[in-house]
Amino acid sequence: MNRPRSLRMIPALALANLRHEWILTLCLIIALAAVIAPLLVLLGLRHGTIETLRTQLVQDPVYRELRPSQTRDYPPEWFEQVGRWSEVKFLTPTILPLSSVVQILHPVSGQAELFDLVPTADGDPLLLENRGVIPREDEVVLTAESARRLGVNSGDELTVRVTRARGGRTELAESTLTVAAVLAARAGTLARIYAPLDFVLDVESYKEGYGAAHRGWPGASPEPYLSFDGAVLLLPEAMAPIDRTGLIINTGFARIAPLEAEDLEQMLGFALPAALHAYHLYSPGATVTPSSFRAVEQKLRGREASLLPWARVEVRGEGEAGNVSLIGLSLNESQSERLALPSLPWGGFSGRADDGERLLSVLLPGQDGMAMGALTAEGVEPVNFTLEPAGATTLDRPVVPVELLGVLRTAVERAVVFDPASQEFRMARGGYRGFRMYAADIDDVPELFERLRDMGIEVQAEVEIISRIQVLDAGLSRLFWLIATLGIGGGTAVLIASLYAAVERRRKDLGVLRLVGLARSSVFFFPIVQGAGLAALGLVAGFAGYASLALAINRAFADELEAGQRFCALPGGQVPVIVLTTLALAAAASLVAAWRTTRIDPAEVIRDQ
Repeated sequence: MNRPRSLRMIPALALANLRHEWILTLCLIIALAAVIAPLLVLLGLRHGTIETLRTQLVQDPVYRELRPSQTRDYPPEWFEQVGRWSEVKFLTPTILPLSSVVQILHPVSGQAELFDLVPTADGDPLLLENRGVIPREDEVVLTAESARRLGVNSGDELTVRVTRARGGRTELAESTLTVAAVLAARAGTLARIYAPLDFVLDVESYKEGYGAAHRGWPGASPEPYLSFDGAVLLLPEAMAPIDRTGLIINTGFARIAPLEAEDLEQMLGFALPAALHAYHLYSPGATVTPSSFRAVEQKLRGREASLLPWARVEVRGEGEAGNVSLIGLSLNESQSERLALPSLPWGGFSGRADDGERLLSVLLPGQDGMAMGALTAEGVEPVNFTLEPAGATTLDRPVVPVELLGVLRTAVERAVVFDPASQEFRMARGGYRGFRMYAADIDDVPELFERLRDMGIEVQAEVEIISRIQVLDAGLSRLFWLIATLGIGGGTAVLIASLYAAVERRRKDLGVLRLVGLARSSVFFFPIVQGAGLAALGLVAGFAGYASLALAINRAFADELEAGQRFCALPGGQVPVIVLTTLALAAAASLVAAWRTTRIDPAEVIRDQ
């Protein structure tokens, strides 16, 4: 008999034999189903239980939140760096708790009630996953408790009042904001208001004494402090070494050294008068502030001394103008006479940057009234400004108030911005005092927790609860595989024994097949086909048993589950794996019986006959 035809006959003969011995076949199917169904239920319970717990944690952003437990300064660069971490889904700065309390007027009673103001931004999971939206300019989102206390809903308007104490009196500012959404109760039980970060920062600035002109809130602008690279001291007589040493003690300066005439001209732009001696006061690697100048002037009382601050600042003109070298001088009348210099329209050194119009004045060399283009000073952030000509100078470079150079020198270390509308320089925010952070997944929370601790940042997070879920998952996995190993071993032993016994019972029948021309390799597949058939029928019975038990379990716990959740559920992607693995194990278990078929000698049938 040709081999292809014999290979086609073997499956039909093997399955026909199973039908013929249907009672024995049914017993084997029940035995396999008794092994498969409990394993499927156990796998379903493991997956369903863990996924239900994980879903409840993942769907509740509170479990993905990491909160700083200490107040410290977080620069903008920190937010840019940490915001790029793959584990971080949302990150925004916050302000100090004492600055985040605002009053809201009750729409009916008009009584002011206190609420906690919290900043938010695009992608905030606490809002988006609790029936909220991201508020825009002049909008807020309320927690359920806040809405209950105020008796408002989405679309209503609220009057927010910010108060501060200044000069012994209480001041207040108000804004009208629209309720963009009311969060679900799960988002928190506290009376909170979520607003855009810009509004929250304006509230903080107002409480610190500053204003917000675009909101109509009065107040000063955050004035930049002045910093310099050093000062030039001009005296009519030379100083003794011991006097020099005494001059820098407790003044903020670290060094004093005689200054050559050419160095003075490079720093201040004018030649050293013959009757004066020049000294350079400075602190290597650091800047000095006006407080140091006042300390030195106190020690020089009664002497005809001129103390002139100086700073090295890079200023660039627009277009092809290139670098512009500015001279910084602020001299009163007596200093101008002593140095044989013309009077300056802005006068002497004030030590402050509060007068923007004064700071932007410039004397142009020999070109009275000549306009200057826009200038840019490099720093933490580029500072763009324009100088207004206030006359001419006999010096070879433009002359500006030295306070301007002090502001631009500060901009090298701290962010300073120039407001063209008010013509004022202002300090930009140097950092934030806290943050709101949410992990992309609950499994990312422990890793984020450790990464922040490695940076020296102590945070609070639901690490313990998440760790318990992970431990439970690992424990159930080990338990499942232990029981699965025992069940698979028992099922495999049942198949091996039953198929081997079947081959022994059918020795004569298999010998006849050999006599009629079937090759050993063909007869080899007889028990393999039977094993695969039994495994397939056992799988059908096992899945049927699992479906019945899973339905009963899910109904029993239905009251404790949310819509769409199941306590016992098989992951769909694992069903094909279970089927293929079972068939492969059945085929492997039948190899012993298959090997036994190849050892049957056709001559045994003739001898028995």
